Amino acid sequence: MRRRVGVIGLGMAATPHAQSLSDLSGRVEVAGGYSPSADRRAAFAARFGLPVVERAEDLLDDPTVSAILLLTPPDTHAALVARCAEAGKHVLLEKPLDATPDGAHAVVDVMERAGLTLGVVLQHRFRASAEKLAALLRDGALGAPLSAAVVVRWWRDAAYYAQPGRGMKSRDGGGVLLTQAIHTLDLFVSLLGLPRDVVGFARTSGLRPIDTEDVVAAALRYDTGLLATVDATTTAFPGFPERIEIAGTAGSAVLSGDRLEVRLHSGAVIDAGGTDGTLGGGADPMAFSNQHHRAVLADFLDALDAGRPPRVSGREALKVHALIDALLRAAETGAPTTLPKDLLS
Repeated sequence: MRRRVGVIGLGMAATPHAQSLSDLSGRVEVAGGYSPSADRRAAFAARFGLPVVERAEDLLDDPTVSAILLLTPPDTHAALVARCAEAGKHVLLEKPLDATPDGAHAVVDVMERAGLTLGVVLQHRFRASAEKLAALLRDGALGAPLSAAVVVRWWRDAAYYAQPGRGMKSRDGGGVLLTQAIHTLDLFVSLLGLPRDVVGFARTSGLRPIDTEDVVAAALRYDTGLLATVDATTTAFPGFPERIEIAGTAGSAVLSGDRLEVRLHSGAVIDAGGTDGTLGGGADPMAFSNQHHRAVLADFLDALDAGRPPRVSGREALKVHALIDALLRAAETGAPTTLPKDLLS
């Protein structure tokens, strides 16, 4: 079945999505792309050869359009997803769910009440190396996890923050955690689950005119006894590969960029290949291929065809939002923060 979809939001994030739509043109037809900016509409059409429309309603009111790819700034998500739900459209939403915790829950709730599918673009789970690590953990190859670390030491330059509102709570809702490290944190949560307790610190460095955090250091404690750390910043010039490290009772794993290295107590060595490049962690945030965005879109289409949730549903994405909210609360209060028990199961 070849589905007709619309694209709302034609900014920087639209590039890998447009490339993925073209790659999957045998499965999906673009009814149109919309931005309130005529210049962005013209640039999108010229670059990707895809149609555009002058009003969002041209997509929302079109009964042949079954889904919307929503790629707008975070502070618009709750209102726009509600409009999509009212119009009966499934939604593939660029992360985060919304700029605020209440908005994030509202996004999930309105789609569930409407009986519609909500997918979230958290593409790190679709990396082959990440899937290999997930399989090793499921099979118990590393034994019981004892210690883990998330390290996101990226760089964003002045040009990145020159766009009005970028890095500001009013538009983005958060800084390095919600805007950049959310991808690696989501993958981490998918691998090891959510911690019970969080302590941490966050600050705005002053390197750029923003009011969100760009330096974070935190510690996590799990019910299993696992202890983990989070080190996240966008002040680390020129940007380095993000890392997830896991030490278990039977071996250790290091996922650096898209490269996985595993050393087991048995002497076995697993090298899953991939690249340890920054994959968008440097001055150019779009310095990566659309391979994993394409996988997210393909999974979303598969989910619609099969009537199942996508691999990263709205409900699933609430988990990483809960972790980020807990990290920011711990930093604000200076006290340990405990995550809700219903999310830990």
